[in-house]
Amino acid sequence: MTTVSREAAQTFEQLMLDFLTHLERARGLTRNTREAYRVDLLQFGAFLARRGVGALAADRTTMAAFLEELVVDRATPPAAATLRRKAACLRSFYGHLHSTGMTERNPAIELKGPRLAKRRPESLTRQEIEQLLAEPRGMSPAALRDRALLQLLYGCGLRASEAIALEHHHVDLDAAVLRADADGPRRRLVPVAHNALVAIREYLDCGRPLLVTKREHGHVLVNWCGDALTRQGLYKIVQRRAQTAGLTDRINPRTLRHTCATHLLASGADLQALQEVLGHTDLATTQLYTNLPQAA
Repeated sequence: MTTVSREAAQTFEQLMLDFLTHLERARGLTRNTREAYRVDLLQFGAFLARRGVGALAADRTTMAAFLEELVVDRATPPAAATLRRKAACLRSFYGHLHSTGMTERNPAIELKGPRLAKRRPESLTRQEIEQLLAEPRGMSPAALRDRALLQLLYGCGLRASEAIALEHHHVDLDAAVLRADADGPRRRLVPVAHNALVAIREYLDCGRPLLVTKREHGHVLVNWCGDALTRQGLYKIVQRRAQTAGLTDRINPRTLRHTCATHLLASGADLQALQEVLGHTDLATTQLYTNLPQAA
């Protein structure tokens, strides 16, 4: 009698507990990862029970069906990262069973998560974006900075990382262009729209000098202490301004970039020109915007 057949009577729960113990002792995974794997395996065990399939009899087709069910049978499918983790969990689980002689091979060795359709980027209507851009009122340093920030994200289509990395020598107000991602592989020149140009100039002339009072540095966007604005700080500003403007909490810096792209296309912008403005390496990414409804 082979090892596989001799151990076939073990329950799924026993196999799972043995595997989780192995993870804790041998691999040193974090508690959160072990708990996620436990939940994944319980979910897979319930799936096998419904199908009447034993854990040791499951093959790659069965596992793929399990992952596919998670996508098809739910109104809101799990995130791609979650599906990849579940596939990794099964590869690791069956790899352990194989290494301990419970199976003759690892049937999950080439298992991958199901392909998900790319989600359409969310964007704001023209009325909503006007509402947001008008929110930072007055001429205080914070209002001037926040207007410039929102215009960089919407008027120039910058990523959050590009906005916080922007330095003085990247901005040419006379030529109405700026250099985005100056130290990265997607370095490019971005035209600055008129409203963005006005907001940035006002901030650099009247707002930033009042914020940076102790130590001068090259970063354009700064916080109350005069230090370079962080990604977290940028997110908080966008969300706070959106909330004050009466807009939903779905708005984040990426929403403004998506809105820029959608509105440019609606105004007749060329797809390849838009690709250059946004810094997409693949035109297929830019083409996602062509399926969006026209901004009202």
